[in-house]
Amino acid sequence: MARGHQKIQSQQKNAKKQAEAKKAKGHDQKTAAKAALVFTCAVCRMPDPKTFKQHFESKHPKSPLPTELEGVEA
Repeated sequence: MARGHQKIQSQQKNAKKQAEAKKAKGHDQKTAAKAALVFTCAVCRMPDPKTFKQHFESKHPKSPLPTELEGVEA
């Protein structure tokens, strides 16, 4: 077993190796989904404009259609 200064160096080397492995791993699904979530309803969250328009028309018929959904075909 390593002792003293050698132990500290080993721990630092391992921490650096773990950080590089985590950085190389890339994005996880949760952050990727959050980045892709462009259109949002105040109540619900929809991933794409087509689904969002369908949702908005069926669930919020009395509310005016948002400007970003005016040109989208459902």
